[in-house]
Amino acid sequence: MSTSAAVPATAHHPAPFGWSVDRWGFNLFIVSEAIIFVNLVAGYVYLRWISPVTPAMVVPPRELIVPSVNTVILIGSGVVAHWAQGGLARGRRGRLEGGLIATIVLGVLFLLGQAYEYTHAPFTPQSGTYGAAFFTLTGLHGLHVVVGVCFLFVLLLRARAGAFSADHAFPVQAGTLYWHFVDAVWIVLFTTLYLL
Repeated sequence: MSTSAAVPATAHHPAPFGWSVDRWGFNLFIVSEAIIFVNLVAGYVYLRWISPVTPAMVVPPRELIVPSVNTVILIGSGVVAHWAQGGLARGRRGRLEGGLIATIVLGVLFLLGQAYEYTHAPFTPQSGTYGAAFFTLTGLHGLHVVVGVCFLFVLLLRARAGAFSADHAFPVQAGTLYWHFVDAVWIVLFTTLYLL
C-alpha cells in the first residue's frame, strides 16, 4: 500500500499566467477566429498583388464615406464597451448596462451601414477576385458583429438580473474582448479592402 496521499479531485491547481480555464479557452477561441481572417486576408493579398494583373483583378472605384463612418462607429463602440466593463469593475451597474446598450446600438448601426453598402455596391461576388474577397471578408466580419451584438444582448439581460460583480466579471470581460477583436479585424479589412 502506498503511503502517498491521493490528491482530492477538487484540488485547485493554478493555471499558467494565473488565467482560469475559461480565460484560456476564450483566448484560444479568439486566436482561432483570428487565424481564419489572417488566412483569408493573406489569400486576397496574394491574389491581388502577386498574381498577374487581369481584368478579374481590377479593383472597382470605391466610395469611402459609408465605410469610414462605419469605422468610426465600430471603434467608438469598442471604446464604449471598454467603458462599460470599467463600470462593472467599479461596481457601477448603471454604467455597465448603459455601456452595453450603447455598444449594441452602435453595432446595429454598423450592420445597417454594411447592408446599405452591399445594396449599393457597383460589383457582385462574381465580379472577380476583389468582389469575391470583399463580400467574403466583410460578410464573415458582419457575421461576427451579429454574434457580438447577440453576446452583448445576453450580457445586458444578465447584468439587469444582477448576475455580475467585480468578483464575477469574466463573462463581461469575454464580451468586451470579443468586441475588441471585431474592431481590430475591421481595421485590417478597412485598410486592406478600401485603402490599399
